[in-house]
Amino acid sequence: MKKKGYIVKNIEEAITVPCPCGESTRIIQYTDTPVANLHVTHIMDSTKHYHKECTEYYYILEGKGFMELGDDVVELRPGTTIVIEPGTPHRGYGDFKAIIVGIPAWKHTDEFFCEEKGENE
Repeated sequence: MKKKGYIVKNIEEAITVPCPCGESTRIIQYTDTPVANLHVTHIMDSTKHYHKECTEYYYILEGKGFMELGDDVVELRPGTTIVIEPGTPHRGYGDFKAIIVGIPAWKHTDEFFCEEKGENE
């Protein structure tokens, strides 16, 4: 099968799924190309996690919130851009919508959740 050399998708054709970050419209996914993904995600309170392979690029489209990056917290507003390297624990909260590009494309097997410190510690 010959490849076309391009992918064209419209957001109305993309699936929207619940995810640990909130609700994600997955426009370009790993099944489209392993090179990169492009998701538009509405985040209100995500679960702290990291990726071993994927570098994530967040661009905040609308709303406001915060992003925990390791031990740091940064404020988010429209126009904020963040690059999250593999191995960096992160979590977004507030009420914002972001374009998220993952390179290489995010796979569900590359999402690892951080254990919260329990009451027994």
